[in-house]
Amino acid sequence: MRERRGDPPESAQALLVTLGRLVDQALERIRLQQARVELAVAMQRHMLPPALPELPGLRIAARYAPAGDGLDVGGDWYDAFVMLDGSLGLAIGDVQGHDMEAVAFMGQVRTSLRALAQATSDPRQVLGRANDLLISMGYGLFATCCFLRFDPVTRDLHVSRAGHVPMVWATAGGGYGVALDRGGPPLGILVGERYPVTHRRLMEPGVLVLLTDGVVEGPSYPMEAGLAEVAKLVRTGFDADPDVLASAVIKVADLTGHRDDAAVLVVRYDGPAPSSGPSGRP
Repeated sequence: MRERRGDPPESAQALLVTLGRLVDQALERIRLQQARVELAVAMQRHMLPPALPELPGLRIAARYAPAGDGLDVGGDWYDAFVMLDGSLGLAIGDVQGHDMEAVAFMGQVRTSLRALAQATSDPRQVLGRANDLLISMGYGLFATCCFLRFDPVTRDLHVSRAGHVPMVWATAGGGYGVALDRGGPPLGILVGERYPVTHRRLMEPGVLVLLTDGVVEGPSYPMEAGLAEVAKLVRTGFDADPDVLASAVIKVADLTGHRDDAAVLVVRYDGPAPSSGPSGRP
């Protein structure tokens, strides 16, 4: 067959056909990857609590931000619920990994903690039993977590950490800082691990901020600097609505350059301060 003037040679036509097929395959892989990410993000958001509890004298707000590059899904999560004894349970955590398995494990961690918290009000028992339960599931993954129990009547606050970022606090009296409580290793590593509990009594109105490392730590930004930034922000924004404060805190991630997902849980206690007595320090 004689080629017409201006037509590419048969070798060039074959090359163009091959390149077209490769482009189509690449586009299909991109579409599948995007669909996978969208599904995982949807699952992750669905596993977060649809609503936060409302209790007299307490206001709660939360924020979640997906990974900055949009390619990976993470395992950051938060939860807040009323326990059987009327106290408030608060939890935040971060699961190892950035894939569908991590999202599924995150759902198991959150569900397990909520169920165990209804069986025992002791944060030490909650984290210890959750640790053993998660190991028995055989995922081979670990998760950090911070769990709090707050009694709005007695104003007792119990805090237990499993390898997680410490919380930030501020009070109406002007105090603020980072609560460097003792903690244990992440959940899912050692069977029979015991987690220490720190007890405080909140003697004046205050704000507690729970967060994940995606907010305060970056490749060249140390966690201590990020926590200090959040502490200053919480102090200067103490009188702000918790929703406004939560939005401001999660934007700290823009300073750190961290590309991981991030979660923030803000609790404001507006109960009446006693007329006299020592000031409670979270």
